[in-house]
Amino acid sequence: MDSHFGLMNVWNQGDFVTKAVAVLLIGMSLASWIVIIVKALDVIRYKRFAKHSQDFWHSEDFATALNKLGKDDGNPFRALALEGREAAAHHRNTKAHLHDALDVSDWITRSLRNGIDAFTARLQTGLAILASVGSTAPFIGLFGTVWGIYHALMSIGSAGQATIDKVAGPIGEALIMTALGLAVAIPAVLGYNALVRGNKFVLTKLNSFAHDLHAYFVTGARVQSGSGEAVVVPLKKG
Repeated sequence: MDSHFGLMNVWNQGDFVTKAVAVLLIGMSLASWIVIIVKALDVIRYKRFAKHSQDFWHSEDFATALNKLGKDDGNPFRALALEGREAAAHHRNTKAHLHDALDVSDWITRSLRNGIDAFTARLQTGLAILASVGSTAPFIGLFGTVWGIYHALMSIGSAGQATIDKVAGPIGEALIMTALGLAVAIPAVLGYNALVRGNKFVLTKLNSFAHDLHAYFVTGARVQSGSGEAVVVPLKKG
């Protein structure tokens, strides 16, 4: 391609709409990459917490088990254990509230579910950005291409020349916007799918941990499903 054709020529010769589309796509790309990197680091951290959560049950009492989860306030497993302990203590020590109509099992279940729901909402923050970028970026790029082709044809018509070199260059430049839109959308879609899989893994582990916590606070033991029979693993309350 001649030196006067290319990406820089699209920018230099483009009008306000062309430049606005290019800036918008670049901004969407930056936003999606920031979300992908930040959320990927979060998922890696939560997976590490999930791996260490099994150490919780290899403890003599609840206080020791809680220490094994670390001191990180961002650890959802630690936060859930604290939620369960506070719910059990609140139900046991409070007598003059409407929640007394609920038995301890229902009360702890509701408290743990509220904790999981709050963490799920925090875990999914930013995914809407990736979904929006992945679904709209190709169309924004296509709009830029259509706009560029329209102006290229108008310029060719005004010049009165329709040779292949006069047509191919401007139209080829206009197609750059479509390529740019796809380049923005593809990483966003792949990142979204990867983060959804990672989030699902973390939530599965958290729900399993919550089930064990519920059994512990209600019965004083963790119920494990073994080969056909339930195995009760005691853990001293701290």
